[in-house]
Amino acid sequence: METKPVITCLKTLLVVYSFVFWITGAILLAVGIWGKIMLGPYISLIADNSTNAPYVLIGTGTVIVVFGLFGCFATCRGSPWMLKLYAMFLSLVFLAELVAGISGFVFRHEIKGTFLRTYTDAVLNYNAENEASLAVDYLQHNLRCCGVYNYTSWLASVYYPANGIPPSCCLNSADCSMQDLRNATAAPTKVYHQGCYELVTSFMETNMAIIAGVTFGIAFSQLIGMLLACCLSRIITANQYEMV
Repeated sequence: METKPVITCLKTLLVVYSFVFWITGAILLAVGIWGKIMLGPYISLIADNSTNAPYVLIGTGTVIVVFGLFGCFATCRGSPWMLKLYAMFLSLVFLAELVAGISGFVFRHEIKGTFLRTYTDAVLNYNAENEASLAVDYLQHNLRCCGVYNYTSWLASVYYPANGIPPSCCLNSADCSMQDLRNATAAPTKVYHQGCYELVTSFMETNMAIIAGVTFGIAFSQLIGMLLACCLSRIITANQYEMV
């Protein structure tokens, strides 16, 4: 009988943990869906080829939601083998998140290099119609930037000789005519001066430590769930405890 309070305490903690774990899965699922809908243009410029990052988040979030529910069920049921399976899954999630966090931090300069290469190529081959060009417009308009390093990046593009700088660079669309954008003297006073590459990479550098810290924090939180699940499974097995 004296083991019952310990088991009840462990079960309560594990149910609370599983619920929090379920919430993180729901957040990942929501972020993945949001990223696919809202960040498609940005993602297409950061990667050389089409990336599956949103789908990875959606898939990971879905799996975590399912196993979060499974963890709650296993805890309430008091099944040792279910608890061991839950602990095994948490260990896999821990390793995956740890590898992802380390890889993102170590290869951040490679990500910056890829963005510079793909964005420069998109600017030089801009035609205002294809997916990459629309992504450039979306980026410039929303981040209030122009070109790779500044507006002069457009002078070497295939678009500039006939059309000038794209309207997405305009400071004020009401005071930014096509004639101004074709005029190398007038254009600098009508467009954003900051380049998109500097803006995006500065954001990455500023927030990389925070992102890495959050990732590692979430990863190591899986150790708590693993410990609780293993302890509960061991105590239940040792004392042949069964939920009625």
